[in-house]
Amino acid sequence: MNELISIELDDCKERMTKAVQHTESELTKIRAGKATPSMLDGIYVDYYGSATALSQVSNINTTDARTIVIQPWEKNLLSTIEKAIMDSNIGLNPQNDGSIIRLVVPPLTEERRRDLVKKAKEEAEKGRVTVRNIRKETNESIKKLKNDGASEDEIKIGEAEVQKLTDSYIVKVDQLAELKEKDIMTV
Repeated sequence: MNELISIELDDCKERMTKAVQHTESELTKIRAGKATPSMLDGIYVDYYGSATALSQVSNINTTDARTIVIQPWEKNLLSTIEKAIMDSNIGLNPQNDGSIIRLVVPPLTEERRRDLVKKAKEEAEKGRVTVRNIRKETNESIKKLKNDGASEDEIKIGEAEVQKLTDSYIVKVDQLAELKEKDIMTV
């Protein structure tokens, strides 16, 4: 196989892997009724004038399946953390007892579970679209290699390889979505 086509395929594989990882991180943010510290990953607090991740200014643990406990390293951060959680719109009300903040994750209703499954399917579809767009861009790059001396046959083989990669990565996205759906629907 042409060396330039191999480079394009490696680039394609790397970009598709990143797309799947991004989809996985987006699916992780959808809560499934169980308390996990990763639910707070996107929350930043004002720490001496700079936006700092919540996990970098406090300990975040789960005491049971429905409770997250946030213990800031500095007591004066309690109200800042509380405000950041409320502003983040994750649907949890912080309970401040003066030294720690508790977040109680309410059980999900059937209707809410269905909404979350829809949201998970939307994220999975975004992942699939991203993978397909990468396929399209890579195929276009491979076709342009004809000017650099790649033969028609090599280009066809390269495009077939890109299609195999696309299929395998779309299967990975589907598996992630299926796992998340099971996770959400499990009471």
